[in-house]
Amino acid sequence: MDAVRILIVEDEQPLADAVARGLRREGMAVDVAYDGDIGHEKASVTRYDVVVIDRDLPGMPGDELCRAIAADWSVTRVLMLTASGSVSDRVSGLSLGADDYLAKPFAFPELVARLRALGRRATPAAPPILRAGDLALDPARRIVTRAGTAIELTRKEFGVLEVLLSAAGAVVSSEELLERVWDENADPFTTTVRVTVMTLRKKLGEPGLIDTVVGSGYRVPGTATGATPESG
Repeated sequence: MDAVRILIVEDEQPLADAVARGLRREGMAVDVAYDGDIGHEKASVTRYDVVVIDRDLPGMPGDELCRAIAADWSVTRVLMLTASGSVSDRVSGLSLGADDYLAKPFAFPELVARLRALGRRATPAAPPILRAGDLALDPARRIVTRAGTAIELTRKEFGVLEVLLSAAGAVVSSEELLERVWDENADPFTTTVRVTVMTLRKKLGEPGLIDTVVGSGYRVPGTATGATPESG
């Protein structure tokens, strides 16, 4: 799913920034830390699906950060990076609590595949279908239909709709939508969320499904689960 939240803890800034840009193009929300102390701080205040940790970090060592995440945030998955791909290094990394291990240099498509796999493990199993009235959203197949007709959405529109439907009628704030669908680089004072919700409403058509709760955020009343939809 596109709302996977990633933290990259890597002291080689050009590499970290390049990987972050690539992952954002893949629809992931990505934050970056250039040392272990900042990585630990970010992981302490934000719920990440996957944290990518370089073993050789300034500040808190990568091994210590991995151990802390494995002990304190059981839902978060850890992918360890290292300049050495020896069997002994892989074994020691996994013994610290890492869920996967990747040696440098690595192929970007392999990194993406591993992160998506870890993200699925980090996220509790979603219902096969989210519904609100005659609207149906299939997270696995990325299909949205209304009254049996397929609706084409952008990645961000799909992410916003999925978060709102997953809230089961509860109000979701703009800040929470920014955190789950975008990342920490998104300016909380911009109209990004409002504009995305506006275009999403237009695509979903009438009668309107997304309520604005003034001063609080947005909600989709009457969310339920059901069978997988077919695109029309």
